[in-house]
Amino acid sequence: MRSPALRADVLMLITAVIWGSAFVAQTSGMDHIGPFLYSGLRFALGSLCLLPLVLRRTADRQPEPLLNRGLLLGGVIMGLTLALGINLQQVGLMFTSVTNAGFITGLYVIVVPLLGLLIGHKTGLGTWLGAMLAVMGMFLLSVGDHFQVASGDWLQLIGAFVWGAHVILVGVFASRHDPIRLAFLQFATCSVVSLMLALWLEPIHWDAMIDAGPAIVYGGVIAVGIGYTLQVIAQKDAIASHAAIILSLEAVFAAIAGAWLLDESLQTRGYFGCALMLCGMLVAQLWPQKPQILATATQKA
Repeated sequence: MRSPALRADVLMLITAVIWGSAFVAQTSGMDHIGPFLYSGLRFALGSLCLLPLVLRRTADRQPEPLLNRGLLLGGVIMGLTLALGINLQQVGLMFTSVTNAGFITGLYVIVVPLLGLLIGHKTGLGTWLGAMLAVMGMFLLSVGDHFQVASGDWLQLIGAFVWGAHVILVGVFASRHDPIRLAFLQFATCSVVSLMLALWLEPIHWDAMIDAGPAIVYGGVIAVGIGYTLQVIAQKDAIASHAAIILSLEAVFAAIAGAWLLDESLQTRGYFGCALMLCGMLVAQLWPQKPQILATATQKA
């Protein structure tokens, strides 16, 4: 069990790095086009990136058919949840700062074990302590001296619950179906929903899409095609509450990307917050767990 779990942790850490850096692309993309159009285009691109892998696995005659009821249902449910979460995040960024958005979105690290209790998951003391350390770290990293609740902050707070549900859904369906096909279906569903909203609510101009091209390519190929796919693959062997803590490190890597690409700098409290978040991840992973909790988590993951 240790080897698959370690592999899953490494993949989720890579995912957190990708997602953190993608915040730069998400904000720059909306300098040219609306939030729904940006989401729709980048998830459409992410779907196209996975299409060759989907077709290859079909040619290799994988045990699971190309489509079945369970796979289709799982992909669509995950895609609808993803569409809700990502668009709440994108629209919220129009009315609040990236700093506040990063912190509030990261609250899904607490939402996951809470939602897990409702569906019968047992959560150990180490996970709770790790989650609390991670939340305190995100607070120090992301929130300034004057925390104000803007309208965008409320959207991000709703989104945190949606992201928590998404982490659990990925853990449930990824353990039952082919992760590549599952990822493809959720990307396609998210893209269709987002593009329909864009056609209804936003002006669409070809020149603006060209200007947003670099942000769309990074958001689609790297953040979606690679990042979200790695999440689905990793969560086949991961405990949902642990996954939430590791994935929440995207806030740390967002700060690093901001310092590197946008010439931003952290205060002392920000670096202390990064350290607390890393400690939270380690506590959740290394804290001794009771055998019955480990058995339950392995069955549910």
